[in-house]
Amino acid sequence: MQLRRGDRVALLVPGSLRYLDAVISQLVRGVVPIPLDPRLTGPERERLLADLDPAVVVTDDEALAGLDTGWSPGDVPLARPMHVTSGTTGTPKGVWSGVLPVAQAEALLAEERELWGFVADDTNLVLSPLHHSAPLRFAVGTLLAGGRVVGLERPGHFDPETVTATIARERPSTMFCVPTHLQRLFAHWDAGSPPELDCFRLIAHAGAPCPETLKRRLVAAFPPGSTWEFYGSTEGQFTACPSEEWLSRPGTVGRARPGRELRTDADGTIWCRVPEHARFEYFGTPEKTAAAWSGDWFTVGDLGRIDEDGYLHLDGRREDLVISGGVNVYPAEVENVLAAHPRVDEAAVYGVPDEEWGQRVVAAVVGTATAEELRDWCRERLSPPKRPKEYVGLDTLPRTATGKVLRRELAQAGRSSVQLNDCR
Repeated sequence: MQLRRGDRVALLVPGSLRYLDAVISQLVRGVVPIPLDPRLTGPERERLLADLDPAVVVTDDEALAGLDTGWSPGDVPLARPMHVTSGTTGTPKGVWSGVLPVAQAEALLAEERELWGFVADDTNLVLSPLHHSAPLRFAVGTLLAGGRVVGLERPGHFDPETVTATIARERPSTMFCVPTHLQRLFAHWDAGSPPELDCFRLIAHAGAPCPETLKRRLVAAFPPGSTWEFYGSTEGQFTACPSEEWLSRPGTVGRARPGRELRTDADGTIWCRVPEHARFEYFGTPEKTAAAWSGDWFTVGDLGRIDEDGYLHLDGRREDLVISGGVNVYPAEVENVLAAHPRVDEAAVYGVPDEEWGQRVVAAVVGTATAEELRDWCRERLSPPKRPKEYVGLDTLPRTATGKVLRRELAQAGRSSVQLNDCR
């Protein structure tokens, strides 16, 4: 299949080695893959694809095999995949970097390789679906350095027993994970025999806050110097922090990674200055791009503080963002789906703490719909991470005098109200 530089290819298939081969093959040609969750419902796909305007939409293995292939370790990707993120409007948008000049493309590749140390004898263990930016980035970086990737037998399905067997069999050297992965692995190992972990040189975690007790166990379980945390977003990367630095400053997510600068403004909003090769725009939405940038600095709206030694501490994520199992869930998108139900007058979505997932999605609903009706409604219109796990019935939503929903009060209001059903 012949594609031109700058064309976009939407990938709606599970991750696999063939998937990775297709992604790299397109990138080195200047064609931009759009990795999307294959579990998206029909309405979700239609809404996304209409805005992203791909030249090709891949929905099965036959179409995936029909893409141009062929690359070698040492090849330089001329673009970044265009991942899709959302904002406070709940409207998904593509993070677009275009096709890079060769010098910028080489700088981008060198930056990742120097930070994470990808080498030819690396084996990267994949735990998360490859349509997410971080696991795809680590897998691609490993392959481009001449290494190999394992853990794709059941793409998108995390099973501690299978992961444990893969570690014992494949002896991986690198792994990206979210805190939920670590919690489930440690619980499984406590109930049985943990594998030997001396094969690892790098365990990088991100995607959600890591509880201090879990962080300390991570550091104790894996080889010295192997564990890192980084803070970033689909739009770009901010920090990288070896756990040994974290131990002296518990709670930090590190200092600016090489080539970046950090600052906060008067209200604590975090801004990051990036080199030319790390710039982006929101595809087809110049007004959102303009709001995210101030000169060479961009923000995704997170809040934090920087100490006297340059270490960043997060004070909060975007006000309405729910991070469940490392997956960003934007309440506005879920609310729009719920509000379309004929027996829902209004709805508000929020996150509550969850020992396994970090947060779980809860919907406060005003109306006469039952939890069973809402569960069926959302199953047809939302992918699994976005579906509320609980529904709470309220007479009214708590609001400010100007009509804005008080999300911080929803959890308290929910505790004193009728829980329609636990839909886990």
